[in-house]
Amino acid sequence: MFELSNITKAYGAVPVVKDLSLSISPGNTNVLIGPSGCGKSTILGMMIGLVSPDSGEIRFDGAAITSSNLEQVRQRIGYVIQDGGLFPHMTARRNVALMAEYLDHEPQKIDERLNYLCELTHFPTEALDRSPGELSGGQCQRVALMRGLMLNPDVLLLDEPLGALDPLVRFDLQEELREIFQALRKTVVMVTHDIGEAVYFGDTLVLLRDGQIVQSGAVSDILTRPNDDFVQRFVTAQRTVADHLASDANDRRDE
Repeated sequence: MFELSNITKAYGAVPVVKDLSLSISPGNTNVLIGPSGCGKSTILGMMIGLVSPDSGEIRFDGAAITSSNLEQVRQRIGYVIQDGGLFPHMTARRNVALMAEYLDHEPQKIDERLNYLCELTHFPTEALDRSPGELSGGQCQRVALMRGLMLNPDVLLLDEPLGALDPLVRFDLQEELREIFQALRKTVVMVTHDIGEAVYFGDTLVLLRDGQIVQSGAVSDILTRPNDDFVQRFVTAQRTVADHLASDANDRRDE
């Protein structure tokens, strides 16, 4: 669905993505993971045309993305960012339906799609006429997801969509989001720095460091056959924290 070939990107003198090549297969959930500053969000931005690579080529569904076809490509891609990116002066309904209205979809079709998306994301229809400031964080992220799915895109790009939520809300939305991925069977590319979240969602993991791919493949391969010490340390770091917490809890019980 996506083919990135020898992509480079720098901001001033700082290289962010370095000669990167990546294939995204259709119908799978692909997770870009790595430490802060490794280039994850920049790669996602280049896929949707918000960031232009300095060199290399990006192809979508077999065709190179250019200025002449970018608008058509974007209509086939849903995009969800960490804080939702909702327009605060618009209701949830207007936020979700904005692009469909811009493209002159029939009002009845828009309403039908809205009702379907509310059911899919467990968003209460009576809240559609509230502004983002009147919604909870979890509800705002559901609205952002509905907006990303409004045009029934072929691909869904998500840039740390649950990162700003508290742990309990995040846990619930993780379960719902995975159910949505499984139900829709769309191509999904998700960015996260959380290895647990990556394993929970991903069919394919792409681990990045300093703008380059360190290892990619099935979850089981990366967890059990890490390429180098960095992969091993990254995979075990967050689990180690959890292990320490569990050990401390056991010690307190023993006391």
